[in-house]
Amino acid sequence: MKTEESTIDKIRTRPRFKMFTHLTKEEYAENLKKYLADHKDEFSGNINKEVATIWVETKYDNYSKPRLSLRIEIEDDETAIRGVFGPSSAVWTFFMFLYFSFSILWMTFFTMYYVEKQIKSAEFPWALSASFIMLFCILLTYAAARFGQHKGKEEMLKLRRFAEESTLQFEKKIN
Repeated sequence: MKTEESTIDKIRTRPRFKMFTHLTKEEYAENLKKYLADHKDEFSGNINKEVATIWVETKYDNYSKPRLSLRIEIEDDETAIRGVFGPSSAVWTFFMFLYFSFSILWMTFFTMYYVEKQIKSAEFPWALSASFIMLFCILLTYAAARFGQHKGKEEMLKLRRFAEESTLQFEKKIN
């Protein structure tokens, strides 16, 4: 088994990795199910032959609780497992909605300010201040996402260990 990562993976909002194995998609999915059953006190998840979503069992459940999404694909006669760490899909969608909304509002307010300066008008004196507030909101959203990542770092390490051990354990049985 070999693993690929790049420098940008360490600064992404949703860190990712890629592993290669000689198992087929079906074998890998079955092995993941077995490994999950063996470690059901520590991990939970949903697994099929294309996608698996795994999370760490904890007594709390907050927005920063990480999930590991594994996508199983065939690349050059090898099975590639793409792993993406992130929050639940509902939380991810909410953060993307915030980024999108604040970005659109920033563009709108800054455009209002720019047009006002071009036509020498004074109808929207608050537009520049509002654009800075939107930039601050974007920064605050990013900080909340990074805080969530930091808070869930231990769980992300457990999930990474899950991905590696579940693959290595069954590859050793084959070889």
